[in-house]
Amino acid sequence: MEDPKSVHVIYSGNVQGVGFRFTARSVAAKYAITGFVRNLTDGDVELLAEGDRSDLERFLEELSDDMAGYISDRHVSWGAARGVYSSFGIAF
Repeated sequence: MEDPKSVHVIYSGNVQGVGFRFTARSVAAKYAITGFVRNLTDGDVELLAEGDRSDLERFLEELSDDMAGYISDRHVSWGAARGVYSSFGIAF
């Protein structure tokens, strides 16, 4: 088993009000990952997820494919997992 990883992504574009967070939660349910997705006050969406890197990469690819028409840019940072989340959900 891989060492758990963490990925932090800021999505920009027309990413609020289009079901982005609900799509992220739905896609995340297919993978063994934890974390959250939330809207930011500047109109971007923040996502933090933890799990095996291969699961995280597949999750991000599927989410990007599903929401491609709304994403204009994304900033991705990888790190070590902290293990503080028990599931993946929408944060408010």
